Amino acid sequence: MTITENRLVTLAYRLTNSKGELLNPDQEPLIYLQGGHGHVFKKVEETLEGKHIGESVSITLSPDEAFGDYDAALVVKEPLDELPEGITVKMEIETYEEGLDEATVYTVTEIKDGYALLDANHPMAGDSLTFEGTVEDIQELGEEAIREILAHHHH
Repeated sequence: MTITENRLVTLAYRLTNSKGELLNPDQEPLIYLQGGHGHVFKKVEETLEGKHIGESVSITLSPDEAFGDYDAALVVKEPLDELPEGITVKMEIETYEEGLDEATVYTVTEIKDGYALLDANHPMAGDSLTFEGTVEDIQELGEEAIREILAHHHH
């Protein structure tokens, strides 16, 4: 069986950043539905298309193929008295803006002089990633199972 659209794929994988640091140390397998549903990076899906159980891939993703380029405009400086009490560096703060369905998540990157720097970039924005994976399983699913998976992944 090969990896094609709407097949459930199980991969053993390693994800490392440009410094060679392992980003998935728990080594849980990646299970996703093939077919452009946004469950894995597009380039990873394209590379896995047509592969069989036991085949391996190694792909380097540029920042724009992974979590995007770093955008300095997504960093804001806020007075501490306008933020929750007890915030610490590396803490994440969610904000909801009118008209937007999803929260913006900011990471506190610095606290000094009564202000905090909040960064809405993904922690891995601007970094190249290397994805190495081996196909462990491929399952053909019925339409109902596919609908159920898609319902769980779309908010």
